[in-house]
Amino acid sequence: MKAAVIVVNPTREPALLKWFMWDKIREGDDDRQVVAEIMARSFIPTQITTVSWEGFHFVGHEIRITEAKDCYGAVVWPSALVLCYFLETHAKQYNMVDKNVIEIGAGTGLVSIVASLLGARVTATDLPELLGNLQYNISRNTKMKCKHLPQVKELSWGVALDRDFPRSAANFDYILAADVVYAHPFLEELLLTFDHLCRESTIILWAMRFRLEKENRFVDRFKELFDLEEISSFPSLNIKLYKAMKKNRRSA
Repeated sequence: MKAAVIVVNPTREPALLKWFMWDKIREGDDDRQVVAEIMARSFIPTQITTVSWEGFHFVGHEIRITEAKDCYGAVVWPSALVLCYFLETHAKQYNMVDKNVIEIGAGTGLVSIVASLLGARVTATDLPELLGNLQYNISRNTKMKCKHLPQVKELSWGVALDRDFPRSAANFDYILAADVVYAHPFLEELLLTFDHLCRESTIILWAMRFRLEKENRFVDRFKELFDLEEISSFPSLNIKLYKAMKKNRRSA
């Protein structure tokens, strides 16, 4: 007999239950309940429209995301849902209000939108060919809804970092990343970008789906520069959620 999976209405679920679920995942218990809750945040519109979109419920808002099915970077992947859910359910512990936040590999913009709705000053970045759809999604979901208007900016990993993101101006409190490590040839450039954007107090929140051995090797390289803490693991999705900060930080 299959175990029943309870999907709780996200608008009514007590905050205490959310914390309990995350604690259980950290302890290694079955992750099906919290995964069901995360996936329940997405929905498909019941009516056909001229522009196709997928819906999500986060931070008390209905978020409509237009995807580009012909582009790997313009699709909402499960890692983004995991990170959005974490930001929402841990808004006190990781307070986004008035914080300077950058998302690398923003894709459709869902994570940046959620961070904006939580009060952050967000810069959403990705490759130039993705910026049109990214800007469209962010504008339609944040206009007149956010304390700070999100910015959309081109960022090709490892390219012109000193020019476009000078260290003197890169005062980011948080770096957000979801599913940025996969079978692409720019992993060293990605590591360089993480390192360039980080200052001593910057917190990286990174959701990652493990697919190939390359992911494990990247994590090992990442640990050479950053103190890495696994916050949660979702075995059924092959996703881990990490928190990281630069190594060799001076004492506060």
